[in-house]
Amino acid sequence: MAKHPGFEVIHVAQGELTASVIKSHLECEGIPVLLEYESAGRVFGLTVDGLGEVRVLVPEKLAHQARQIIDTGDQEVTHAPEE
Repeated sequence: MAKHPGFEVIHVAQGELTASVIKSHLECEGIPVLLEYESAGRVFGLTVDGLGEVRVLVPEKLAHQARQIIDTGDQEVTHAPEE
């Protein structure tokens, strides 16, 4: 039985910081997000052997839209304004 029925993993991030940024971005777009991770990685700050992996889950019906938002965000480049 699934831990979060009706939700789908759309991204696996290395570390909580990256996952939190993705979560914030998706929530700003109106998409609810759950983060799933191993507690040992969070407690000890480990990011090796899968312990630092954070799975980003969204409702199944919004998974395609969420992936598009993440893909767009990965391609954007922010430049400092020229003086």
